[in-house]
Parts: sequence; structure tokens; C-alpha cells
Amino acid sequence: MWRNEKYHSVPEEDQGLDLGDRKIAGDIGYDDDDSIRQTSKGPQHSKLGPYFQDGQRRIDYVLTYHVEKSTRSRHSSSNSFVKSLRDSLSRSFRRSRPEPRPQEDPEIASQQQKLDYHEDDMRFRRDEFEQKLMDMGLELEKDEGNKIPGVGFLKIHAPWSVLCREAEFMKLKMPTIKKYDVSPGSNVVEKINLFIHKVTAPLYPKVMENRVQTEKHLSYPFSREKQHLCSVLSEISLLANGVYTSAYPLHDVSNVGNVNLLYEEWASYSIFYKYQPIGLIRKYFGEKVGLYFAWLGVYTQMLIPAAIVGVIVFLYGCATVDDNIPSMEICDERNNITMCPLCDRACSYWKLVTACGTARASHLFDNTATVFFSIFMALWATMFMEHWKRRQMRLNYIWDLTGFEEEENHPRAEYEFHVMQRNLKREASSKVKSHFLNLFYFIFYFIFFTKPILIFMVVHLCFIQICVTFVIVFGVVLYRISIKTALHMSSASAFRSNIRATVKTTAAVINLIIIIIMDEIYGYVARWLTVKEVPKTDKSFEERLIFKTFVLKFANAFTPIVYLAFFRGRLIGRPGNYVYVVGSYRMEECAHAGCLMELCIQLCITMLGKQLIQNNLFEIGIPKLKKLIRRRKSKMDSKQEEEFHKTLTRHEKDHFLNPYVGLNPEYMEMIIQFGMVTLFVASFPLAPLFALLNNIIEIRLDAKKFVTEFRRPIAARAKDIGIWYNLLRGLSKTAVIVNAFVISFTSDFIPRLVYQYVYSPDGTLHGFVNHTLSYFNVTDFQPNTHPIDPMFLGYEVQICRYKDYRDPPWSDTPYELSREFWNILAARLAFVIVFQNVVMLMSDFVDWLIPDIPKDISVQIHKEKNLIVELFMKEEQDKRLLRNRQSNRSPHQPRSRPASHIQTNNH
Repeated sequence: MWRNEKYHSVPEEDQGLDLGDRKIAGDIGYDDDDSIRQTSKGPQHSKLGPYFQDGQRRIDYVLTYHVEKSTRSRHSSSNSFVKSLRDSLSRSFRRSRPEPRPQEDPEIASQQQKLDYHEDDMRFRRDEFEQKLMDMGLELEKDEGNKIPGVGFLKIHAPWSVLCREAEFMKLKMPTIKKYDVSPGSNVVEKINLFIHKVTAPLYPKVMENRVQTEKHLSYPFSREKQHLCSVLSEISLLANGVYTSAYPLHDVSNVGNVNLLYEEWASYSIFYKYQPIGLIRKYFGEKVGLYFAWLGVYTQMLIPAAIVGVIVFLYGCATVDDNIPSMEICDERNNITMCPLCDRACSYWKLVTACGTARASHLFDNTATVFFSIFMALWATMFMEHWKRRQMRLNYIWDLTGFEEEENHPRAEYEFHVMQRNLKREASSKVKSHFLNLFYFIFYFIFFTKPILIFMVVHLCFIQICVTFVIVFGVVLYRISIKTALHMSSASAFRSNIRATVKTTAAVINLIIIIIMDEIYGYVARWLTVKEVPKTDKSFEERLIFKTFVLKFANAFTPIVYLAFFRGRLIGRPGNYVYVVGSYRMEECAHAGCLMELCIQLCITMLGKQLIQNNLFEIGIPKLKKLIRRRKSKMDSKQEEEFHKTLTRHEKDHFLNPYVGLNPEYMEMIIQFGMVTLFVASFPLAPLFALLNNIIEIRLDAKKFVTEFRRPIAARAKDIGIWYNLLRGLSKTAVIVNAFVISFTSDFIPRLVYQYVYSPDGTLHGFVNHTLSYFNVTDFQPNTHPIDPMFLGYEVQICRYKDYRDPPWSDTPYELSREFWNILAARLAFVIVFQNVVMLMSDFVDWLIPDIPKDISVQIHKEKNLIVELFMKEEQDKRLLRNRQSNRSPHQPRSRPASHIQTNNH
């Protein structure tokens, strides 16, 4: 027979669970009538710990504010004023004629009066807010300017009754005394899971949560009496107005605190090969942070097979480079193919054999295996998304979030302040202005400040920023063109022999520097635009900020890559009729082996540079630099700073930590990396390997930041990763189309295929290079465009070759696009359509084949619902039996009908 429903003391695997940043394990007991009582007051703790001065009440939250003058300085200033006044009066009695009193500067006096008024207003608003907190049941303690000058601390302690009401309002699920068995499935599945767990045991961190879960407590939303309490600390709109400067909970650095275990089993680089303690992360930082690191772990884990396949594809290219017929024909000096100049005047004719190195290197990334790898990565992206959905659902079940629904947030403080200002302006205008001016003001406000117009302006500003990105890319293109011409005109043989490598590398590095700089600028621009929109809720603000930041940073990172993949070498014209920009600058063309090699170089430098410089070096170096600047300002050496740090309390130490800025920067860098891995993976099969190596370091780097360098974030509940999932899904769908176009238009895969099966006399690639080159008569050069040194090769050139499909000059239609060009174009477009539909069909089939919810989890959820219903029915039966027993104990009195009623019935 079950007992009445009670909230059980937290089980061993959930010890340390926070409820509003307060540990509840072992702190409470329950009477028989379900009333909550305090079992112990706790021991006396050190004054340096996270406790009030009494050493008993724990500091749950801290608000800091600016202290203009301490109380002692105010008293001393007033005493000095009284003393000076007394001295001046005594001097006036001694002298016959009093000296004129020096007049005070009116500007300084008015400025001081404004500062005093501002400080008094801030103090009044703080007192009003603190009184509201105390009315809600919170306990406060102040600490002003003891060791950190100019900073005051408001320490907040939430009693158990307040936490209970808040937990009830949040519908926080808590484990009850009722348990049920967790069956992983059939006996075979159970044995397989146990075997896998034993094999991978060394990869798990040494925490209690890693043992196999065989039973689970039945959880139910915390229920007390029906009294609700709004989130008392979510109403701190005074932060936006400067009344308080910061707000944060404290790190738990006690001997039994979770942060020490997190540092040892999560934030250490020496355990990079182990899984993350996701359950412990969730208990300490909340579900939102826990889901980010769980997603990052799944993403990194899924990169392992992608990296292995990518390395195999690259090794296949290395193994078959000597057997590649097109590159062998280019490197064969017996062909003696003379190519047309690459630029006007300064460039001369050149031998195709000089492009041998580029052709051999291009084969490493442009071979038959790249098509297979593109299909594999498209299916990999789908598998990753499905695997994450299943992992997310499993975490929701373990964390008791299956029935959690995000409620609409309260209006943001900035939104309420904006509405208040707008109402005040309207009231002021209605009192002062005439009706005509009011109408004019209303029309002006409607045109320039209503939400549709604001959104229109924001969209246009984002479009302008993207145009700026295109202008920057065009500037780098002009740099490549001009530096190539300058190097061709150079007399140094070293420069002339390495022109292509120099131009490619320097242009890619310049692009990387510009991307890193513009990333920071676009981040500020996106936030500024979002603030100007004044979204109503925090969720709306975050989603709009994420979307704008993603659009700007994505365009910034991928515009140079898109140009190299799809535009360079496409609109250049032909010898004798080239396309020029900005006067005499001729559009640059690809190397003979195609633009895929340059695309690979750009991707490699951009990806590695962003990961090493922006993601790792900045995240490590900037906090170190801030710490060094703070030490120089304090004029203390490292030893003195260490001694001073030992004397600080926990809330003072956390004040010097970097403020928590949210998860958006962490997600953003991973989303951009995901785009690098999936969008142009056909040209860079080693991208998953570089991403895997970066993420192994990134996980521990982020862990160390959260544990040692950031203030502890407020625990936030979430059941998914929000808008980031939609962005990932959109990128995975776009990757299929992009890779189809890269294979079809950027590489030579389709021209080789068409030549082999249509134009080749023996069904091989022999003669393919000659088939891709057209003829040009040097007498058809435009005036002042022919080479200055036509005898550079040692002989007079009559006919030169260039890469294109055009009719020869002796045909009836000289220099017109040939029939081969249109056949190959039709094959390219057909390949894009077939590739896109086949791969998307396969991805949808994989999506349909893998259920979003694991079967064992769906069974357990259904079982838990049935147990809850059964528990409620049992409780109602017990209550009914109790009422019957009470009614049987009371004296039984017979009930009789009224006489009139009896008479009516007899009649």
C-alpha cells in the first residue's frame, strides 16, 4: 500500500541539485502532514565563504552598485566644513574688517549639485527596490567599500519558504518517494548496452552519474499551497538604468562543491579524451548551459567518422595523383603547349608545363572520391541532426523536462522604459502643443518610429552591411589583379617564379584579417540594430539578435569563398575581348586546373585562422590582457595581488571575474564552423578533421572559462537549443545545393565525364587537356594589350591557347561558344538537379527511418504517465477510506423525512 504523495529527499545520483541556486539535499525534512520544516540551521562557516556575517545564511545572489562616497568620508567632510566655519567666524571677530570670502565657481557648484542629486536618486531607488525584496520574503545584507573602493555589495538570501513558492510557480519537477524500474528494452539490448558501457568506462569522468540507471524516481511538479511568487530577481530592471552595476550568483568553491569536481573532471586539458559530465554541468549551471555542452559533445563525436572518411578521400587523391591522366598531360613537356598571357602588356606567353604543380595539387581535392564524400557529408548532416534530437529527448526525460513548456517571458526592462518614455512624450506634447502640432507629431512618429518602419530600416541597414562585405571582397580582387601585374613586371626571378602562390596566399591572409575585424564590427552592429527595434520579451530579443548576427557574420565569412567558387573565371571574356573593371583592370581568371585549388586554400586559411586566432587565441589572450591591465592599475605585483586575493570574500572574488555574456558567441562560432564543414566540403575534405581537433580543445577551453573565468550564470531552464536548431537544419539543406554546384561548375568532374563518354576516341581521358583549350590568333589582340616582350619564350608566337570551349579563328564563327560548351553546360545542370534530388531524398529517408524519440524513452514516458495516474487514484482511495473511517467513528443519528413530504407521498 502506497503512502501519501511526498517529495522524497533527493536520491544519490541527484545530490547537489540546485533549486534557485540553493542546495536542497539533506536540508529539509517532512512531517506526516506534508508540512515542510527546517531540520538544522547549519554549521558556522568561514566569513570568507559565501555566507552572511552570521555564518549560517548562504548568499544566493549578489547585486553590486557604485558607491560615490563612503559614510565615513561624508562625516569627515561635514566635520571639516564645521571646523572651517568656526575658524572663519573667529577670524572675523579678531579683525576689524573681514576679508571678502572667495566666491565658488558656479559651474563646479552646479555640476556637484547634479552629481549629488543623481547619487541621491540612485540611493532612493535602491532603497525602494530593496524594501520590495524584503516584502517578498528575501533577506538582505549590505557591504559597502570595505576592500574594493567605490563598490557596494547587496547580498541576498532566499529562505526556504520563498524557494518553495518559486518552485511551485515554475512548476519545477521534483522526485517523489515512488520509484519504478527503468528497462532499456529486451534482454539482448540490455546486454549490448552493458557491454558498451563496460568497454567505454575509461572514457567517462569519475562522477556518480555515470553508472547505469536501473530505477528512477517518479517526478511531479512541486506542489505546496496555491500561492505564487513572481521571479523576484528577474525584475531587476534597475540594472539597465545604472542603479545596480551587476548581478550574479556565487560560485560554490567549498570542499564538497560541484565546481571543484567540474574543474577536475571537465575543465582539465589532460582529460580531453573523456566524455563530459553533462548531468553535473546541468546541476551547476542550469539546463540551458547543459544543453549547449551536450550539443557540442554530440557534434564533436559525430565529427570523428566524418574526419576519418575525409582523410581517406584525401589519401585516395594522394595515391592516384601519379595515375591521373590530365595532370600527366599537363606535366608532359613534349606537348609544348603555349598559353596566352594572363594579363595585358606586363604578362607574356607561357608554357602549360609550368602549371604542373598546381595541376597535381588540384587532383588531391578534385577527384572521383569528392563526389562520394559530398553525398556522405549530406547524409552525415542528417544523421547528426537526428542523433541530436534523440539525445535531446533523452536528456529531457532524465532531467524531468518532458512536460515543460516555455512560457512567454515578462516584458524586457528596456521595452517598459521605452513605452514609459513614449507615453510621457505624448502627455507632454498634448499639454504644450496645439492640436495641429499634435497631429504633425503623431504622423512623424508613425512614419519613423513604428515597428514596421523600424523593421524596414533594420533590413535595409543589414543589406547595406552585406553590400559593404561585397565591396571589401571586390577590393581584395583588385589587390590580386594589381599585385599579379606588379610581380610580372618585377625583374627579380624569385618573384616571377612564385607569382601564383604569392598572390593566393597573401590574398587569403588579407581576407582572414578583414573577416576577423568585420566580425567584431558586425557583432556590435547587430546588437545596436536589435536594441533599436526594442523587442518586447527577452526571447524575442535573443532570436532577433541571433538571426541578424548570423546573417552578417555568415556573409562576412563566406562571401570571399562564394566568389572563388562560382564567380571567379566565369565572366572574364576571351583573348582579344576581355572584360575590364575600374578602368584597365582585367577580370582575373582561374588556373588551368580550375579554381578549386584556390578555393581550398581560402577555406583552409579562413577556417584555421578563425579557429586559432579568433576562437582560441582571443578567448585565452583577452582575459589574460585584462588581468594584466587590472594588475598595472592596482600597482601590485603578482605576490601582493595573490595575498590580497586571499583576504577577499567569495562575493568580492566573483566581482573580479568576467561577466557572463551568454551562449550566443559560443554557438555562433560553432555554427560558422558547421558551415565550413558542410557547405564547401567537396573542395576541402580535410575540413572535418580540422574541426574535430579544434573542438576537442574548444570543449575544455569553454569549460575552463565557465568554471574559473566567468561569473556563475543564472540557471535557466530550456528543453532545446532554440533557433540554433533551425539554423543548423537550414545549413544542412543548403549544403546539398552548394556542393552540387561546386562539383558541377567549380571542378572539372563533369567536363571529364562528358569527354570520357562522348568525345574520347578510346573511352579514356587521353587528350582531355587539348580538348579543353581553344585557339587564338595573336594578331587579333586589341590595341595596347599585346605583350611588351613577345619573344619571352625565345620564339615568335602565332597561335596561343586559352581554357574555354570556343570555335577556332579559322572557323566560320570564330571565337563563338562551341557545341561542346552547350553540351557540357547541359550536363552540369542535369547533374545539379539529379544530385540535389537524390541526396535530399536519401536524407529524408534517413530522417523518416530514425525516430525522433528513442523507443525505450517513449516506453518509459508512457509508463511514468500511467504511474502518476495510478498514484493519484490510489491517493483518492486512501482519502475516501479515511473519510469513511472518520464518519463511522462519529455517533450515527437516523435521518427522517419531513412530515409534509410523507403526507404527500401517502396521498
